[in-house]
Amino acid sequence: MVRPELNRRMVRYRTAGIMTLRTASRPLDDPMNNEHVALLRKGAATWNKWRREKPDIRPDLHGARLRGADLHGARLRGADLRKANLYNADLQGTNFSEADLREANLREADLGQANLSGANLSKANVYKANVSGANLSEANLGAANLRGANLSKAALSEANLSEANLSGANLIGADLTEAALSGAALNAANLSWAELNGANLSGAKLNGANLLGADLRRATLVGTNLTGADLTGCRIYGVSAWGLKLDGAKQQNLIITPSNEPEITVDNIEVAQFIYLMLNNERVRDVIDTITSKAVLILGRFTERRKPILEALRKELRQREYLPILFDFEKPRNRDTDETITLLARMARFVVADISDAKSVLQELRAIVPDLPSVPVQPIILAKQEEPGMFDFFRKYPWVLKVHHYASQKKLIAELGETVIRPAERFVRHGSAISTGTASRPPRRRRRSAPSR
Repeated sequence: MVRPELNRRMVRYRTAGIMTLRTASRPLDDPMNNEHVALLRKGAATWNKWRREKPDIRPDLHGARLRGADLHGARLRGADLRKANLYNADLQGTNFSEADLREANLREADLGQANLSGANLSKANVYKANVSGANLSEANLGAANLRGANLSKAALSEANLSEANLSGANLIGADLTEAALSGAALNAANLSWAELNGANLSGAKLNGANLLGADLRRATLVGTNLTGADLTGCRIYGVSAWGLKLDGAKQQNLIITPSNEPEITVDNIEVAQFIYLMLNNERVRDVIDTITSKAVLILGRFTERRKPILEALRKELRQREYLPILFDFEKPRNRDTDETITLLARMARFVVADISDAKSVLQELRAIVPDLPSVPVQPIILAKQEEPGMFDFFRKYPWVLKVHHYASQKKLIAELGETVIRPAERFVRHGSAISTGTASRPPRRRRRSAPSR
């Protein structure tokens, strides 16, 4: 064993510049530290007796070397265990509440049923440790290494696990209520039946994680990576889900209702919150009704010459209490562009398409016209231009209305109600019969001929 005075000389030797370490604040084995470590090594019974006799002394075990020690049931509440080496130690039932375990080595230690509530384990190494059934509520495990650790049925409510490495960890049935898990690595972790109510999983990596039956009510899932994860049977009432990565994820029987209501299940976590809002929020339903009853999609070329006409159209539609939506096709087109324009068209009451100088407008019409027979398209074009040859493709669709030729922007706006809005509204009201070919005459004449029996 190295003598204390020799140890102190070694510290001075290192700080002379060879290893460029900062000057030690105290010798590695100062008398206080030696006394406390020696007492602890005598076993939990001796240690606990001393703690009862000296309750006001804070145990100083900073940097203590306790590899493989049997500390089963020891009272280490509030102890300073920073950078302590507890590798493979028996810590079952030990009381670490409010202890400072920052950067401690707990690798492969047995912490089963230990009390770590309020403890600070920031940057601690808990690799493959057994923490099953331990109390870690409100503990600080920020950036801790818990890779492969057994945390089954552990109490981790309100614990800080931000940026922690929990890859491959066993968290079956663990209580993570309102735990902070932002940026945590939970790749291939087993969270089946875990309690994650109100937990913050923003930016967490859950690739391949098992969340079977987990409680995710009120959880925050913003930018969370769930690639290949199993979410079968999760409770997701009140979940906040935005920007998720769900490639290959298994999403079945997701429960969107609270526990006191009949279960409603869906198979997509991103649409679950929307569906629940539609079912239970009158204002949301009103918003949807407003959009589908008043939205008008305006298509056209946003060149310097054409944009003023589209802006004038928008202004006039707004004054007529419609909800005009413009989409700028001068930007680069990609798959997302096509999906966006199709989504907007599905929400629209009708579409106004300016095919003057037509280029990308015709391509977008090809994407939406064939599949949306309930959404009329009113084409318009400058009178001095000829209809593009490609437009013949659309004439076979009854919901593509007769092209309106306008002489000028001023004339278009003046005649908008009669030549653009009225034909589109007429189709909206009676178009289903027209588009299916069940009516060859206007509805008014059909009603007059009906009452003869």
